[in-house]
Amino acid sequence: MLLGEIIVVALEALRANKLRSLLTMLGIIIGVGAVITMVALGSGAQKSVQDRIQALGPTLLSVYPGQSFMRGVASGARVSLTLDDDTALANNARYISAVVPELSANLQVQQGNQNVNVNIVGTTPAYVPMHAYTITAGRMFTAGDDAARRRVAVVGSAIPQMLNSNRDAMIGQEVLIRGISFEIIGVLSEKGSQGSFFNPDEQILVPLQTARYRLIGTDRLRSITAQAADLNAMNLAMIEIERVLRRQHKIRPGQDNDFQIRNQTDILATFQQTTETFKYLLAGIAAVSLLVGGIGIMNIMLVSVTERTREIGVRKALGATRFNIMFQFLVEALVLCLAGGLIGVLLGSLGAIVLSQLAHWNTLISPLAILLAFVFSAAVGLFFGIWPARRAAALDPIVALRYE
Repeated sequence: MLLGEIIVVALEALRANKLRSLLTMLGIIIGVGAVITMVALGSGAQKSVQDRIQALGPTLLSVYPGQSFMRGVASGARVSLTLDDDTALANNARYISAVVPELSANLQVQQGNQNVNVNIVGTTPAYVPMHAYTITAGRMFTAGDDAARRRVAVVGSAIPQMLNSNRDAMIGQEVLIRGISFEIIGVLSEKGSQGSFFNPDEQILVPLQTARYRLIGTDRLRSITAQAADLNAMNLAMIEIERVLRRQHKIRPGQDNDFQIRNQTDILATFQQTTETFKYLLAGIAAVSLLVGGIGIMNIMLVSVTERTREIGVRKALGATRFNIMFQFLVEALVLCLAGGLIGVLLGSLGAIVLSQLAHWNTLISPLAILLAFVFSAAVGLFFGIWPARRAAALDPIVALRYE
């Protein structure tokens, strides 16, 4: 019997039992669709982390106050970073292209009958470009505004909504910060929560000197953000920051630092590893569905062999070889898996798109995942189709013809 004829006979057998063929494919359809959707969710989460790293600025280094140590024992009081530290870094660090001090406090903001308690950040105009913000309405305050200690403010993108106001309409309006009137001159672009409890969209920027002398009354900084010259200079920049601040704080050799230096990419590295782990976990769970679908195909094919015992006996009596019988059943199993895999790929991709549009989850459909799921479905068909095919091919024609 020609191979082409065997394939035609196999397809005719599937067409003659449409409902059984559809139910047999269902396990593969669900398995492949689940793999595509779960991997898309995991890949989308990874891409989201990478986007956050870019949004934070991959070359940024943050310096935070630490604890002082006396004979190796940490004291209860935290050491302060001051404007003198900021100036020392700006003047003495060669591998740093820009330095931005940040003086902050949570203060009450009032506009009309609306009250919110948000983070007020006193900083310089370089804060916006360094943190990859843009001004979506109005303008950023200038160095002249800072030197003159003007009462102007640039609000985060979430502040207008928190104050039940319109973004463009807020420009030029007055708000009370700690009871002091400030003019809103600009609105920042949206940044997002960055996977932490702090949302940078819920903050208000004011000139550093204004915050220092009019609002907070201190030069103790929350942090200093330094920008390395490039990615290759990150380690050198960290070494220089440590050298300058140790000299500035008069820390002797062998003593621990009383400050902390954090790399923005390191902050999100753990989160990225977690999302990658969940990606593989979700894909593994979905792959179990493929395994279950393969077992279902094997069971149905075994039932089919039993039902078609007399047919197999007749074909063998007419000259069909063991290879012909085995090849036919393998073709049936393979066609069921490939058809189910194709439908599963379409449904899985559609599911990822629906989740992205309706639930606003980050999804990224991976061509590699589609290819692997499709190949795996074919492998499942071959693997679980071999036993029923061998069992059919091994039937004795005389016994098969007498089967009722």
